[in-house]
Amino acid sequence: MKKFLLLVFVIVLSCNSKKSDYFEAIAENDIKLFPPKPGDWLYSYKESGQNFEQFLNSKHIIPTTENNIIYLQPIGKFDSLQSKQIKLVEEYLRIFFQLKTKTLDNVSNDVIPKHARRIGPDQNEQFLAGFILDSVLKKEKPQNGIGLMALTEVDLYPKPEWSFVFGLASYRDRIAVSSIYRLYDKRLQNKDFNLCLERLLKICSHEIGHMFGLHHCIDANCVMNGTNSLSETDEHTLRLCSNCQRKLNSSIKYDNKKRLIELEKYFKRNNLATGAELMKKDFEKIKNK
Repeated sequence: MKKFLLLVFVIVLSCNSKKSDYFEAIAENDIKLFPPKPGDWLYSYKESGQNFEQFLNSKHIIPTTENNIIYLQPIGKFDSLQSKQIKLVEEYLRIFFQLKTKTLDNVSNDVIPKHARRIGPDQNEQFLAGFILDSVLKKEKPQNGIGLMALTEVDLYPKPEWSFVFGLASYRDRIAVSSIYRLYDKRLQNKDFNLCLERLLKICSHEIGHMFGLHHCIDANCVMNGTNSLSETDEHTLRLCSNCQRKLNSSIKYDNKKRLIELEKYFKRNNLATGAELMKKDFEKIKNK
């Protein structure tokens, strides 16, 4: 019995060592953030960050056999290119989090009543983001759901004094809403499809990352960086830094190499060259380990 327990202990140590080697190896590819400039998130908000130990000691969700599916809820009437992007987001989130991801049937914009709509400062219709969280998503309880994110084609606002917001989330309730309205120039066209898709992938993975307990990253260029504007979003990478990857992996327990390979294939398949290059660099660090 003692020999058996010793063997199990050695195997566990070996597995943990391999995981540790992975994160230490890809940490060489982490890019330190530049000092924030006026208008940047970290210039406006002084955040303390979250190290791995703090994450482990925090209250965060862990997938179970009963709750292990990420759901997307489209709200509105999407054109063919927008619908294609939603399918690509579903595929991406499945790879990014290594969890089942499903898109629910579209919900009509009629679900938003008059008192939760307005004509915004840019003379376009807007929906009250908080209403979608509290009165639409909280009522939705998809089977086996671990997180629920709505996507709208109409612009959003969080409160009367704000002109707009890209999205809003309740991490305690594991729900979020984001709009694709401002991710492209006036009307989505083939020429800006990839740029809009990349922005959408960043926003969705960032918000769902929060649902899993990841705080804003202040150490490296990372998809979990806070952002104040679309231009700042564009400056941030699609990649999770090594520390944020370690946190996520400690909860979801996925195969790091498998995830990396699948992400690189996804980026190549969808002509997202920067993302593919980032995954290739990480793979180079770990391919012989």
